[in-house]
Amino acid sequence: MLLTKKELLVLRREREKLHKNLDGIRNMTKLPSAIWVVDTKKEHLAVAEAKKLGIPVIAILDTNCDPDEVDFKIPGNDDAIRSIGLLTRVITDAIAAGLQARSSVVKEEAKTEAPAVAANEPLADWEKEVIDAAPTTPVEA
Repeated sequence: MLLTKKELLVLRREREKLHKNLDGIRNMTKLPSAIWVVDTKKEHLAVAEAKKLGIPVIAILDTNCDPDEVDFKIPGNDDAIRSIGLLTRVITDAIAAGLQARSSVVKEEAKTEAPAVAANEPLADWEKEVIDAAPTTPVEA
């Protein structure tokens, strides 16, 4: 079956788009612990898939969103870039602080040779980068 140039171009573009958007998913070794969603209306497929797989959903909810499909609700404007940036920065800072606290607990328990709760779960590469880039001062809770 021979395809025209236009049909080949359409198929090539579709393949490149799928490769760009879904290639990272193929390389995942385990399910994520949680997902962060900015617009649940636009990302309804991701929210539905997370619900099926039992992955907690953390989301910014505007007045036009259904709060029943989200596990951890953050009321806010999901249309304004500044509010999205602010809330995302707060969430990433909290994740970084948690990773730093977790790594310090693991290091302390490794010194005392007591088994750590989080030591069973290996750190992802991005988690190691956050911990390595962190200042050496302890994180205050």
